[in-house]
Amino acid sequence: MIRKRMTAAIAMGASVAMALAACGGDGGGGTTNNNQGGGGTTTAAFNAAIGNVFNPSDKKGGTIKFANPSDVDSTDPGETYYGYNWDFLRIYGRSLVMFKPGPGRQSDELIPDLAESLGQGSADAKTWTYKIRKGVKFEDGTEVKAKDVKYAVLRSTDKETFPNGPAYFEQFLNLPEGYKGPYKTPNLDTNQAIETPDDYTIVFHLNQPFGGFDYLAQLPQTVPVPQAKDTGAKYREHVISTGPYKFESYEPGKRMVLVRNDQWDPATDPNRKALPDRYEVDLNVNADDIDNRVISGDLHIDIPGTGVQPAAQGRVLSDPALKARGDNPTIARLWYTSVTGTVKPLDNVDCRKAVLYAADRTGYQTAYGGEVAGGDIATTIMPPQIPGYQKFDLYPSQDNKGDINKAKEHLQKCGQPNGFATKIGYRAERPKEKATAESLQQSLKRVGIELTLAPFPAGDYFAQFCGNPPYVVANGLGLCVNGWGADWNDGFGFLSQIVDSRVIRETGGSSNISVRIPEVDKMIDQALAETDRSKREQIWGQIDKKVMEEAFILPGVFAKALLVRPQGLTNVFINEAYGYYDYLALGVA
Repeated sequence: MIRKRMTAAIAMGASVAMALAACGGDGGGGTTNNNQGGGGTTTAAFNAAIGNVFNPSDKKGGTIKFANPSDVDSTDPGETYYGYNWDFLRIYGRSLVMFKPGPGRQSDELIPDLAESLGQGSADAKTWTYKIRKGVKFEDGTEVKAKDVKYAVLRSTDKETFPNGPAYFEQFLNLPEGYKGPYKTPNLDTNQAIETPDDYTIVFHLNQPFGGFDYLAQLPQTVPVPQAKDTGAKYREHVISTGPYKFESYEPGKRMVLVRNDQWDPATDPNRKALPDRYEVDLNVNADDIDNRVISGDLHIDIPGTGVQPAAQGRVLSDPALKARGDNPTIARLWYTSVTGTVKPLDNVDCRKAVLYAADRTGYQTAYGGEVAGGDIATTIMPPQIPGYQKFDLYPSQDNKGDINKAKEHLQKCGQPNGFATKIGYRAERPKEKATAESLQQSLKRVGIELTLAPFPAGDYFAQFCGNPPYVVANGLGLCVNGWGADWNDGFGFLSQIVDSRVIRETGGSSNISVRIPEVDKMIDQALAETDRSKREQIWGQIDKKVMEEAFILPGVFAKALLVRPQGLTNVFINEAYGYYDYLALGVA
């Protein structure tokens, strides 16, 4: 969900992430703008906050107002997996490593945060060591120690308690077989996958080489958690802050308010200016109302950063004054639909291919707001920004309207000549996803495939509904509208969480809803072990094509977002690591 790249390669061998030194990122995605960044401007113009800081200032004070059309997936650093929340979380949580707050390519650079420096890797890239800054405190005045980071990472591996978070640490740490997290094994000393030889040193032991481990060290899961204050699944109700702000209040589904943390010491934190006094986030607000309030200046930012809704798009683009407040970043995110092979008759590849042939891709693009606000029509899984991208179209049609004859041919092959009925899930609070589902309902109906729309709450979409395999089967969810932005910008960062069957959890919470191809799993392992960059990138392209051949994913659009730049804020710029405005850098004019 987030999308990353480094400006300097991390040494050591078998990691895919080494390729990121030269690459271009629901979660996110990096912009395709090539501006190195660093400039500042106060002149309002379209895309003024891409590659530049709009309205730069170090003025302190004031309140920044956000709104979210849904609830936050989780405030808990160990569980959240939405890119916008990773961006926002930095105001109250400090991970070992972070992406530099800066415009343009600056924000692609990994820099130390809680750690004193980037990780020190062993010769085989299987051991990574970090030294933690001294004097960093939790909001209660307790000093942060290495054991707090160890505990935070280990608790995040408990996917029964935290089903929504990334699973990279479970995948790469040399954990004891059957390990289920510290709630079941509370003695941390028994777990040698992570060692803390002293209060300020933490050592990660991996089960395979991973030369880009710093990309894992920047995950919110490394934000320290004090074991004595941990309340399990309820920790999200009051996360103990290590950043410049702490929670004054959090009403799930309603509102979050953060205020200054008096235990934060800027001497230990060179990356945060901490300009505003207060952050307010209203939850479950109508998406169109959010657009209207941002345009009027009553609200500063629509926090998910996916762009204005169709009702506001024409207004923004047709009004010169409003267009001058617009930013239109291209991001390494794919809006797509999962085609679930566990639901009959979609267990048959020809039935899945019929769906892909029948889909009207122009309708998909229109649902997301057209070429400007939605993005470019996609025919592959990987966006062009990802190294290894290969341009191909296995399901071509005239004008991208769908090939009805080909769709019917494959329906005949799968024993469903008259079509079939299934359900399509989408996030209820997202009008663009509803419009996508309705568009597919109309285009697939042309070949006899009848879709019933099934809206679900965004906060539990993956944990309980479309990302929960038993629920999908029991409720006949043959299609689920989905979206993915690279956790960082290379083939592994983009593909692994949406095409590797081993990330699918029977308890729910996986972004991979549909792809179960053993051969693809083996190809991913092959790419991880490949030290030759060009060969590795070729494998990612081959994986993309293999998944498309099996028709488990219907690509929609490579995302662009039409954002409305907030009135009354300073230091506004797109952070390329996330693909949104940098929420950490903002101030109030």
